[in-house]
Amino acid sequence: MYTLLKPIQIRKELFKRKLKIFTAQEFMRIFQISPRSTKYFLETQVQEGFLFRLKRGIYTLKTDSPSEEEIANALYKPSYISFEYALAYYNLLPEMPYIVTSATTKPTRLFNTSDKSFSYRTIKKEVFTGYVLTKLESKSFLIAEKEKALVDYLYFVSLRKASQNERLFENLNNKGYSQTKRFNKEKINIYTKLFENEKLFHLVQTFL
Repeated sequence: MYTLLKPIQIRKELFKRKLKIFTAQEFMRIFQISPRSTKYFLETQVQEGFLFRLKRGIYTLKTDSPSEEEIANALYKPSYISFEYALAYYNLLPEMPYIVTSATTKPTRLFNTSDKSFSYRTIKKEVFTGYVLTKLESKSFLIAEKEKALVDYLYFVSLRKASQNERLFENLNNKGYSQTKRFNKEKINIYTKLFENEKLFHLVQTFL
């Protein structure tokens, strides 16, 4: 019964399973309690501050919260981090944006938690590629390669659905800038062709 569940036991079991973010269904299955008891327990523990609800049906431990990158991957699936956030992650932008930006094949969405916003932009299934599983210290998350993050971003700029970041465009035009010199131009061309968009192609060519 849910009344027998203790926060310390729950935390220990979730850590054992390396489950930083979990759904109500996963919680019910792990602790073998009924849907009604699961709902009551989760709602109660959110109110008491032991758990934090990321969105309806998705929870995490408040005292051991996952990284914002891991949250971004879990909030809306399938998705991978891309666009401005990924470009900042690769030091192509001077500072990390407030919004964690991701690509998805599902409809465009925006989620807000207590201290962060998570944006998801729709791309075609044919271009849902070019991302890697990054493991850093105790966190792991899916993020676009820097070349794919750039192409993803420029695609939305070409559609006028994303504004041009002046600092990024300065860096791209600066052929001597260390970060842009490390781009794999072959990868950029391959990812660009996947979009089959003439405006994107011409935009990318101005930087190569």
